[in-house]
Amino acid sequence: MCKLLLVRPSKQYAEQVMLYKEEMLQNRDSFDGCAGLEEVQSFEEWIDFETRLQAKYKDEYVPSKVFLAVREKDNSVVGIIDFRHPLSDFLFRFGGNIGYSVRPSERRKGYASEMLRLILPICRNFGENKVLLTCDKKNVASQKTIIKNGGVLEKEIADTVGLSDSGIIQRYWISI
Repeated sequence: MCKLLLVRPSKQYAEQVMLYKEEMLQNRDSFDGCAGLEEVQSFEEWIDFETRLQAKYKDEYVPSKVFLAVREKDNSVVGIIDFRHPLSDFLFRFGGNIGYSVRPSERRKGYASEMLRLILPICRNFGENKVLLTCDKKNVASQKTIIKNGGVLEKEIADTVGLSDSGIIQRYWISI
């Protein structure tokens, strides 16, 4: 696997981010960790995370740090990951501290595990000693990614909000 860097989104990556969006839409994928990328028409609209997401979620808004996972050898965006803190009631029940996705054409290369490994020290720098991650019970790839990074299954809950395909959300904790 090639080395990845987590970088803050910038204009330098605008075209790649919008191509990422197109590929995710064509694949009918969930935009986990993408800070609402599926809802915007332009990079400029997307990168104004705080204003846009605060307007959408109002009192349930939680600040997040969004990072692009960039493959070092060719400066290509292969994934997007975000760290949300502190958790709102909704995120505590269903979404967790960290969301991530990998571009469909870049999957099965270990990038999700590496992205998660790289963000854990960032979470620790924000004062977290453990983080919550959730995934659909059917999402075996995400389960493996979380477990590989020290995730321990707390429990499974009914998905009463329609986030999963299976109707069951798994809750994992990673101590950092």
